[in-house]
Order: sequence, then structure tokens, then C-alpha cells
Amino acid sequence: MSGDIGQFSSQHLKKMMEGIRLYNSGYFWECHEELEDHWLEDMGDDARFVYWVVIQVATALLHHSDNNLPGAKGMINKAKEKITQCEVRGVESDIMNKFLNWKRFKKLVRDIPDDPKLTDFKNLQSFRFSDPSKWGPHLDKMEK
Repeated sequence: MSGDIGQFSSQHLKKMMEGIRLYNSGYFWECHEELEDHWLEDMGDDARFVYWVVIQVATALLHHSDNNLPGAKGMINKAKEKITQCEVRGVESDIMNKFLNWKRFKKLVRDIPDDPKLTDFKNLQSFRFSDPSKWGPHLDKMEK
């Protein structure tokens, strides 16, 4: 998988490794903080919309865990808008599907109704990205 079709590259994925590890461990606030730094660094790069989606989903899940439905609803609906931006701007790449399971992730996000109940977050709450500790050898091959 070359990843040449979309703008999201192996370099972007490498920047996300720690944030994804934190997300997978349920450290949603820490994931937000980690990815926000990269989101700010990559101004002008449309691939930053991927970071933005994960930041907003992590924040929605943090609100969900606090039973803050208005906060979770607001963030998940913003994340849906960013997913659309990823599609419209041609950001999505094979790398996202291979390493982030992006198609499944965005389906779970979009399956949440615009006016959700807390129970509507159940499937997204249990989602985990592929394990970043196993990405290294595959990323090394892609960059050669």
C-alpha cells in the first residue's frame, strides 16, 4: 500500500503514534493534548484534519465518560464535519485504512445520531485503533 492516493502519509502516522497509544489506553484527555501539538504544527496541511477528528472523538468520549451528553454530542457532531473535510480535501489514504482502521472508525462515528443518547456511544467507546507498537517495521518498509 503506497498511500499515494491521499495526502495522509507515513510521516503523519508517525506523529500520531503516541496519541493513538493514549487513545487506545483510554487516556482521552492526554490523547487530545498530544495530538493537538501536531495539529498546531501542521497548519496549512490538510492531513491535520485526521488529527482533528481523533482529538474531537477523544474529547467526545471523555465527555461521555463523565455523562456529559451535551459535550459528547457537540464534539461528535464536530468530528463528523471533520471526517467530511477529510473526504472532500482528498486527505484519506491507504495508510489510514491499514493502520488506523479508518473506514470502521468513521462508520462508528457517523452511526451516532446527531441528537444522541449516551447509549449511542457504546460501539465507538469500545473501538481501538491498531496497536502503534506494531507499526514500526511496516512504516520502515513504506519509507524505503
